[in-house]
Amino acid sequence: MKPAPHTRIPTSLLAVILLAGAWLPATAQVKPVDKGVRVFSAGHSFHMFMPKMLADLAKAAGIPDHQQAGVSSIGGSYVYQHWNVADEKNILKTALRGGQVDVLTLSPIYLPDDGIENFAKLGLEHRPDIRVTIQEFWLPFDVLDVNYKKKRPELVDRNARTVAELRSINEPYYKSMDDHARELNQKLGRQVVFVVPVGQASLALRTKIIAGEAPGLKQQNDLFTDAIGHATPPLQWLTAYCHFAVIYRRSPAGLPCPPALSKDAHGEALNRLLQELAWDAVKSHPLSGVQ
Repeated sequence: MKPAPHTRIPTSLLAVILLAGAWLPATAQVKPVDKGVRVFSAGHSFHMFMPKMLADLAKAAGIPDHQQAGVSSIGGSYVYQHWNVADEKNILKTALRGGQVDVLTLSPIYLPDDGIENFAKLGLEHRPDIRVTIQEFWLPFDVLDVNYKKKRPELVDRNARTVAELRSINEPYYKSMDDHARELNQKLGRQVVFVVPVGQASLALRTKIIAGEAPGLKQQNDLFTDAIGHATPPLQWLTAYCHFAVIYRRSPAGLPCPPALSKDAHGEALNRLLQELAWDAVKSHPLSGVQ
């Protein structure tokens, strides 16, 4: 009996396979980043409270030389709006062209958003090891509605949301972000775009609130200041912990309780929970870069 002939894979096809796999997350956890990085942040009000918090966390963690290379803040913005700022006023493009950014944090609203790809390509031209993070967030008005800016959605009672409802509403959004990040990484040839899973961490926190297991938080509305969903300090710090975990590839557990939380009788316990939820979300997400 003759042995079955070996199937030869064409060289061109093999190259495509290897390229496609080059950016896929490894199963082993990567080493923490021990030295400070230069971070530029662009986004809206669900994001722009984060940079100062991140700097405070890096300092508390004993990470030297963390720098905020700059910020670009536009209310309610898509990433392409930051790209479309005139070149002579576009400090983000200037910083990228100067190779002055190690990590670019972006906060798209809904996808697709060609600003992400434009900034990633520009950053790569001038710094081949740049990382671009996109913040997955909690949904405006607690509904999945890409047209929410044109027509304000009907108000919902966040306190009445069940865990099953929250998952049903949010999971299609999470998938759209993951799919977009994978598509961009495929185009770029390696993992350049990373997901900061704030949305999934916030869903986990709301699950804890519903179960009565979030110290000091009695209802889901305790996380928000208004109908659209601007964040109160617990949600802000959860967001910052997620970014810290992705950027520095380490758990925020054990970092000091910030004053905004410590003034509450349950602040220390709540802070520990926020740190745990942030790390759980980040370490389990295949596009966070920590696996």
